[in-house]
Parts: sequence; structure tokens; C-alpha cells
Amino acid sequence: MDYNAYFAGKLESLRQEGRYRVFARLERHAGDFPKATRHVDGKRQEITVWCSNDYLGMGQNPKVKLAMHAAIDACGAGAGGTRNISGTSYLHDELEQELAGLHGKEAGLLFNSGYMSNWTTLSTLASGLPGCVVFSDAGNHASMIEGIRHGKSERVIFKHNDVADLRAKLEACDPARPKIIAFESVYSMDGDFGPIAAICDLADEFGAMTYLDEVHGVGLYGAHGGGLSEELGLAHRLTIIEGTLAKAFGVVGGYITGSATICDYVRSHASGFIFSSALPPAVAAGALASIRHLRQSNSERRLLKDRVASLRAALDKAGIPHMANPSHIVPIVVGDAAKCKWISDYLLDHHGIYIQPINYPTVPRGTERLRITPTPCHSEQDINTLVSALNELWKQCALARAVA
Repeated sequence: MDYNAYFAGKLESLRQEGRYRVFARLERHAGDFPKATRHVDGKRQEITVWCSNDYLGMGQNPKVKLAMHAAIDACGAGAGGTRNISGTSYLHDELEQELAGLHGKEAGLLFNSGYMSNWTTLSTLASGLPGCVVFSDAGNHASMIEGIRHGKSERVIFKHNDVADLRAKLEACDPARPKIIAFESVYSMDGDFGPIAAICDLADEFGAMTYLDEVHGVGLYGAHGGGLSEELGLAHRLTIIEGTLAKAFGVVGGYITGSATICDYVRSHASGFIFSSALPPAVAAGALASIRHLRQSNSERRLLKDRVASLRAALDKAGIPHMANPSHIVPIVVGDAAKCKWISDYLLDHHGIYIQPINYPTVPRGTERLRITPTPCHSEQDINTLVSALNELWKQCALARAVA
């Protein structure tokens, strides 16, 4: 078999469908987010980023940068190994305590990414509970799906955000079997919220653990940035709250919080934790500074809400259709992979506006979209420039307008 030819054919199929992913070479400028420099064909182009998950611009925050510089000077670059052998720093311990406090839990446990925290924790819990059944929302992230699959327990998928369907599936399950309900607070592609209270009610009724992914909620919701579960006053009802340090907190890494026993069990049994080198101390220091700042400051969250409202109002005025949701995520559905990529390329090449196309398998076929994420760092002029460019493209492509 000609392996290269086989894989080349698969890549060509992606290109033909408009789903081949091309990385834009961007140079972010500290203190000037969302502006960046694009490097293409030996040239430089100044652009505005509209699809970053650095939702609050904390990756540019002076407190975060100062903390990271200080930690590098004090501890050096790397952690020195896995947490079990030689890589645990006092900064890791402080960060886990801070995260536990953020979510009102007894303990926290750090991972190298949000993907790893979901994959490792769910697989460890599912495989460790004899006869476990995991009830998974149909809209769950790939990291949750892969973790549940790797746990090799029985998987039951319930319709997205459908509490009645979840109830029916719980009722059909043996009451004596251990159960985990895994779902998200904010679903990143549609921007809708999970029904946290209703799922907690079902978990109480049927004796299930709850596993909430707050990756797109932490830092952004709640009086202290504890996520949607904090904003709704429900954090205490959840068994495990998982989150990331790579989005609203502006650094990198993932974590879980929960009881001291459950966190210790995962720490002691999860191969994805045991055999992974620890986060660099400087990263832990930056995350710690970011979380502490956002626990005290609401100005970033207030300004983000204002920017989201301004963008939605401008899109409505221009008749550009966007998905209604209560979150900070503004999806514009194009519905065609090739056209979505063409629009994205045109915005970047001709307007200096960077919005990556979101295609299958990230979203279902036929729902390809531009996923826009305003930040407190975007100006009203940035919003006007974006909407003007989209308006021009909607005319050029004869795309359907929203009905007022």
C-alpha cells in the first residue's frame, strides 16, 4: 500500500469540501490585543482578531505578565518533571487551592490542558466505578466524548439540553448502578446554556454524580468568575466542576475541583495525570494572578457584556443573521463549508479581519459558521468595521438577511 498516496487523497478530499484547515501565522502584540500582525508570503499585515478564546484579554494583563516574569526569574522555565517525581511547585499547590476556593470545593487538581482534564478525569471515574453508566449530553465537547469512550463503561447519550429525555434514560437504568451525568455550562459553538439546576435535580433523584464542564464559563460569569454555576448559585450541588486556564484566564492548562477524596482518587489513578510533566511554574503563577484579579474585578465582565450587546445590535441593524443565545459567543451560520472558508479568507485578505471558519466535525454539516467572540478590548470602531465588512460580503454573496 502507498501510505503517502492514501493520506494525500484524504487531504485532497478535505480541500475539495472546503474543510482543509490552514493556520494563519499571527504575531500577537502584548498590550495591544486584539490587534496582531499576520505574516504571509514574506509580507506583514496588521489585523484585528475576532475569534480568540482569550475572552477577557487576560493574556495581555500586566499583572499576569509580571507574575510570569517573576516566576521565571525565581524558578526557571520548566517544572522539572511529573508532579509525582520532581515537578510539584508551591505555585501548583497555591493554584489548586485558589481554584477550589473559586468554585467552593474542598480541592482542585491541575492538568496540562482542558482537553486532558476532561479526557483523564471522565475515563478514570468511569472505569473505576463498577457497572458505571455515563449519561452524556449530545452536544458535549470531543474531550468529554473521548474520555467517556476510553473509560469503557456504558454510555448513554441524551438529546442536547433535553431534561425530559435524560429523565427517561435515567428511569430505564438499574437504580443500583453508579451513574455520572456529564454536561457543559456554556456550549461553545451555539453559545447556549446547559440546564444546570434541572440536571442537578435529576441527579439528586436518581443518585448520580454530576460532572460540569465550565470551560467557556469560568472567568466570565458569576460575581467572582466562578462560571455559570456560581452565577446561578448552584456550584455546591455539583460533584465535579471542570475548567480551563486557557480561555478567560488567558494562560494554559486545565483543572477539576470537587471533594478532596475524588480529586485524590483521580490524582492517584489517572495515567493522564501521573505520567504528564507538570505545568511550568510561570504558567501556574500567571493563572494564579489572573484568577485572583478576576475574583475581585467585575469591570472586564461588564465591558464584555456591553461589547456583545453592541455587536448584536449592529448586526441586527445590518440584517446579518446571528444565533440568539444568552452568552458571549456570537455565531453567524453560513451553512456551507466552502463559502464559509471563502468569506473568512476574504475578510482576512481584504479587511484585515481574522475569524476562522468553523466546519465539520466541530459543528454538524450544513451549520458551518463564523464564530465571533467580542472582548472588552474591542472598540466600537472595531465593531463598526467588522459589521461593515460583513454587510459588503452579504451583498456580494447574495446571502439571506435577517428579518427585522
